[in-house]
Amino acid sequence: MPSGPSSAARTPFVLLVVLLLGGGLITLLLLNSALNQGSFELRELKDRTTELTDEEQALQRDVDANAAPDALERRARELGMVPGGSPAFLGPDGKVLGEPTVAASPKPSRTPSRAPSRTDDPAPSRTERSAAPGAGTTPTPTPTATTPTGTTPTAPTTSGR
Repeated sequence: MPSGPSSAARTPFVLLVVLLLGGGLITLLLLNSALNQGSFELRELKDRTTELTDEEQALQRDVDANAAPDALERRARELGMVPGGSPAFLGPDGKVLGEPTVAASPKPSRTPSRAPSRTDDPAPSRTERSAAPGAGTTPTPTPTATTPTGTTPTAPTTSGR
């Protein structure tokens, strides 16, 4: 009988240890890659959350600014609204409680309106621009009023054209 250990019995053990170490290293590499990918996704989501939070705060500031009483009053006046008179209420028995009053008409504002009237329009009309200087004819403005039938009358034309 041989007294020394055989090399054939050591080979399967060495292969088993090498395979376990290699499998562990590969598993560790895959786990590390997955964690890094999750870390990148987490960073992107945090950045997106920060952007959305900033946007939400800006929108909330806009809402707060537009919901202020003076801003609401200014916008209502721009739309032609006026403050209401004193209200009247109907009681459960059908009686009118309070004295209703009509809302006052808006006072003329000191600021010019957005849409100038036709008489204030500094730009010459198409007929005035096309007339030759010194031709002796004056252009007739186009009327914009409607007739009783609901149609718009036609503008008179100048002779010689």
